[in-house]
Amino acid sequence: MKRIAITMGEPWGIGPEVIVKALHSGKAGKSISPVVIGNVNVMWEAARMTGLPIKVQKISNISDLVQENGVINVLDIRSKLTLKKGPSESSGKAVIEYIKTSVSLALEGKVDAVVTSPISKESLKLASAKWPGHTEMLAELTGTTDYAMMFASKKLNVILSTIHIPLKDVPGKINEKLVSRTIKLASRGMSLLGKECPRIAVAGLNPHAGEAGIMGSEEAKAIVPAIEKARKEGIDALGPYPPDVVFHKALNRECDMVVCMYHDQGLIPFKMLAFETGVNITVGLPIIRTSPDHGTAFDIAWENKANPSSMIEAIKLAAKMELKR
Repeated sequence: MKRIAITMGEPWGIGPEVIVKALHSGKAGKSISPVVIGNVNVMWEAARMTGLPIKVQKISNISDLVQENGVINVLDIRSKLTLKKGPSESSGKAVIEYIKTSVSLALEGKVDAVVTSPISKESLKLASAKWPGHTEMLAELTGTTDYAMMFASKKLNVILSTIHIPLKDVPGKINEKLVSRTIKLASRGMSLLGKECPRIAVAGLNPHAGEAGIMGSEEAKAIVPAIEKARKEGIDALGPYPPDVVFHKALNRECDMVVCMYHDQGLIPFKMLAFETGVNITVGLPIIRTSPDHGTAFDIAWENKANPSSMIEAIKLAAKMELKR
C-alpha cells in the first residue's frame, strides 16, 4: 500500500470537500493508504456537509493509520483558524504548516507521495509568506534548484519555463540555460508518467515563433540553441513552433509534451481541455508531488458543489509516479 499524504489546503476553499468526495468515491485507487494533513474539525465539517457516509479519524502519528473502508485519517495539525470564508492570515499560516509537515514526512520516507489541495496566494501574502505559491515553497523546503510546473492530462501535457512572474518580465527571463533545463525536466517528467523517449515540442515566445527575427529574437538567441543542445543529448526535442500551432500538433498526437515559455501560454489551452481532470506536477523535486489543476473556488466552497475529478486524478497519478520513480 502506497501512503499518500494529502494536504487539506485552504480551509475555506473546496479542498476539504473534494478530498472527502474523492476518497469516498473509491476511484482514487485500491492500493493506496491516504492520510489528510490538516485540521480534523474542518474535515469533519466537510464530511458532514457532503452528507456522505464517511468517518473522520483523528491520528497523531502516521503509524496510527486506520485501514478501513469509509474512514478518512487526518493527521491533525493544530493551528488557530479564523471562521471566515475567503482568504485570511490564519488560513495562510495553517496551510504552510500542512505543507511543511507533508514534505517532512515524504523526505523521511514516512509517506510515498504528496498531493496538495488548492491554497490561496492572497492568504499566503496575508500570512507574510515569502513564497508566491506551492511550487516555490516545495522547491525551497526540499532544497531543489532545478524544477518546473508540469501539467498532465489525457489530451494535453505542458511544462512551463517561467512560472509566477509578470508577463512584462518574461522576455528577460528566457535564455538558453532556462529553456534547456525545462526541456530536460519535460523528458524526466514524461518518464515518470511512463513515456520513455517522448517527443517534446517547444513553443516559441513570439507570434509565428519570431518569424525569422521579424517579431522577436528570443527564438534565435535562446530557444533554438536549447533545442539543438537537447537533441545532441538524445532528447527528441522539436521546434520552436508558433504558439498558435503547437497545441494543435499536440492534440493530433504529433508530440507528447509542449514546453511553454510562460504561465498562461500553457495553461489557457490546458485548462480549456482538462479543467476538471488535469493534474499539476512539480518536476525535479526529490519527492513526488501532484495537485488538482484548479484553485480554491471560494465562490462555490462549502456549498457541496465542487467536482472531485481533478483530485481523484491527482491521487491516482501520484501513486503511479511513485512506482516509476
